[in-house]
Amino acid sequence: MTATRRMPILPVEAYTSQAWFDREMREIFSRTWQFAGLIEDVAEPGAYFTVQAGLNNLLVVRGHDQRLRAFHNICRHRGTQLLRTAGKAEKAITCPYHDWTYSLNGQLLSVPAKEREFPDLDIRTVCLKKASVETWNGLLWVHPDPEAELLMDFLAGAQDRVGPHRVEELIEWPQGRATEVFRANWKIVVENFIDVYHLAHLHSNTLYMYDHAKAVNGWAGPHYLFWEPHSEDYGASLKMASPLPLIDHIPEDQLGAFAPMLFPNIGLSATEGSWSTFHIKPVGPAETHVEVRTKVANASGWAFTTQAARSAMWPGWRRLGGKYDTGDKDDPMASGNFMAEDIYACEQQQKSLQSPYFEVGFTSVKGEDSVRQFQRVVAEWLGEDLP
Repeated sequence: MTATRRMPILPVEAYTSQAWFDREMREIFSRTWQFAGLIEDVAEPGAYFTVQAGLNNLLVVRGHDQRLRAFHNICRHRGTQLLRTAGKAEKAITCPYHDWTYSLNGQLLSVPAKEREFPDLDIRTVCLKKASVETWNGLLWVHPDPEAELLMDFLAGAQDRVGPHRVEELIEWPQGRATEVFRANWKIVVENFIDVYHLAHLHSNTLYMYDHAKAVNGWAGPHYLFWEPHSEDYGASLKMASPLPLIDHIPEDQLGAFAPMLFPNIGLSATEGSWSTFHIKPVGPAETHVEVRTKVANASGWAFTTQAARSAMWPGWRRLGGKYDTGDKDDPMASGNFMAEDIYACEQQQKSLQSPYFEVGFTSVKGEDSVRQFQRVVAEWLGEDLP
């Protein structure tokens, strides 16, 4: 066993230090394309939402000409935030501080008391600072730089390997939307997502529907790619066992689970019945929020009800349960919920980083190679010397 299989690429400080976290916000999240939402979030003229991209708060708005535009969400007067969260601006965008008003294409329209207070201001020369926005696979992406590389160049090699799901034909499922809080560094959450080794162990009773031994994973530039087939019994009973109506355009040889992680922080999870985004949002060195949004087949309510009833009768679901049978409904390891299991594991790793006895021992040659590679990518973006 070589030393490189034992030694982590990144130091403990990468997961605990505010200074390191600030570097990542500046050097990674402010310089990469960031997932912003779904195309339907801004379907109508005037619809907008805001998104954090590293050090930059950006707004995305659909103009009356149907074009999507992105701007830095700061007024050109004193830098006050213009818009909050999401909504609809009927005609213009107005700063709440001093009522400077902009059109939906970013042009300054009016300034209160202009003739008296700002006699030399030519509003025709003032626009909101532009950012970049592009769409791909039903998703919206933003970049703080208005001259950013093309999104397709950033995703090169990965865009055609994340699954066959035609996302724009699916509809959002309200029950599949949630925000989870991880008391752990964002990289620990990413590493857990791409760690193949833990799937058959931590999730032995919650993800037994998949054949983890046959998982296929790899990389396209900084982007992680993953697919694994169904287990034999689940795959053979799929039409009965699936809790959701089957998505009818997935080729039979691609049935299973796709779970790529597009650098730096957007995971996708696609199965026979659903397609989800797993948006990892760094909050601090030891806190991460994960927003999950799920889309499903555009089927009737009756189809969902009958499929759920059919699935409940599948004998294989009797295996579903927690890692441990403690009888404690508040124990994440007895919950039978794979997300709760992941949160627990990530948070325990974060806590261990504080111990003077912490170390990383031998790591799996194949199952955890993705974790080592992800750490290399982070180190390269930060200009760190690799061990």
